[in-house]
Amino acid sequence: MPELSHRRRMLVLAICCMSLLIVSLDNTALNVALPSMQRDLHATTSGLQWTIDAYTLVLASLLMLAGSTADRIGRKRVFMTGLVLFSVGSLLCSLAPDLELLVVFRMIQAVGGSMLNPVAMSIITNTFTDSRERARAIGVWGAVVGISMAAGPLVGGLLVQSVSWRAIFWVNLPVGLAALLLTLRFVPESRAPKARRPDPVGQLLVIALFGSLTYAIIEAPDAGAATVAPFAVIAVAALPALLWYEPRRAEPLIDLRFFRSAPFSGATVIAVSAFASLGGFLFLSTLYLQNVRGLDALHAGLWMLPMAAPTFLCAPLSGRLVGSRGPRLPLLVAGTAMTASGVLFAVFEAETSNTTLFIGYVLFGIGFGFVNAPITNTAVSGMPRAQAGVAAAVASTSRQLGQTLGVAVVGAVLAAGIGPSSYRQEFVSAARPGWWILTLCGLAVLVLGLLTSGRWAHRTAERTAEQLRSAEVRQVVGASGAAR
Repeated sequence: MPELSHRRRMLVLAICCMSLLIVSLDNTALNVALPSMQRDLHATTSGLQWTIDAYTLVLASLLMLAGSTADRIGRKRVFMTGLVLFSVGSLLCSLAPDLELLVVFRMIQAVGGSMLNPVAMSIITNTFTDSRERARAIGVWGAVVGISMAAGPLVGGLLVQSVSWRAIFWVNLPVGLAALLLTLRFVPESRAPKARRPDPVGQLLVIALFGSLTYAIIEAPDAGAATVAPFAVIAVAALPALLWYEPRRAEPLIDLRFFRSAPFSGATVIAVSAFASLGGFLFLSTLYLQNVRGLDALHAGLWMLPMAAPTFLCAPLSGRLVGSRGPRLPLLVAGTAMTASGVLFAVFEAETSNTTLFIGYVLFGIGFGFVNAPITNTAVSGMPRAQAGVAAAVASTSRQLGQTLGVAVVGAVLAAGIGPSSYRQEFVSAARPGWWILTLCGLAVLVLGLLTSGRWAHRTAERTAEQLRSAEVRQVVGASGAAR
């Protein structure tokens, strides 16, 4: 990629952030619309889970493929394709006549979405080559998540209240079109110096692992053990098969050597934990505010502001702290705040009082605002720029897998503990195990943030980066020798 002026780099960052905005806005706005969709489409709790998880599951399954494909054939080309598919999928979702087709159209959306965030992050990584400047850019990227969390519930609530839940998908169309035209005009094409070959076996194993695990968790409360047992077996078999097969490929879908770096491994697990907490938090909060408290979609969206505003304010601060002092402090703040929020709900039933509900939302917003920038920066820092797309895709996959599992596990726990005839009376007690799960996720962020950000962890990252660069040089030399 050619060296760009400061103004052009800022414009590229803004265009990439537009793609993140529509993807994040779509998810947060859709959460507020769940009760309305439940009534219109006669959906069960598991049906609502699938409207969220069908999207995040496909996204998680395809992100690494999209990242490596973009490195191979061109990041700008893949990014533009993703914008087109995401916009078309959004239009189809707005026209869905029933729950089954809505789930299918959400999967089309996700195919496009898989080509947006990791590829955009790869473009940013290759545009901002200075480490501090890149950390600040990633902080801006994280702030966009805060904007979507702030605007999503309000926009979603307003659209549901004044039009219908279908209007939520219309918002993606003008933003997607604007991003497409701006990308065509201003974003330069870039690709990795050495193209990575496709890994179809690895891709199928990833789909089998994520898909079967999610299905088994979501359907277990209603379908029973006999129905979900085969899917559980597939998930259990797919994981060791993936771990056995991938190291034996010269160019695997998942380069397991990345995980020799303690910060990278820690960032991956932290991403799963933090976004599982986010997915479960939004799912429980939305259903409680509307189905138990009886609020309309707009007022439920307003109640989300105490969570969204701190996320928006803390994300750029986190980015600056990562750039100046490293990832440890933001991760410790994030883990402490998210754990405290979970304890407040699990032990003190925070949702039953306006004051404790407000405090719980603020604490979670602070924690989530601080967690995103260190995850992203740790995932891509130190890695060879040629593999930036793959490294960023692993981080993005961890986020989506976490959100998928958060909705699946917390929703399954809720469904197992609540009856349709006594929904309002039993909701708080049925949700308590879910809040304990989210507390453990926050604790994982805290502990791993402490363990994987010290000197020992930094040394493992340096060794891993050097090994990857050496292997890359050997491949290039070998390829040029073969060509001669």
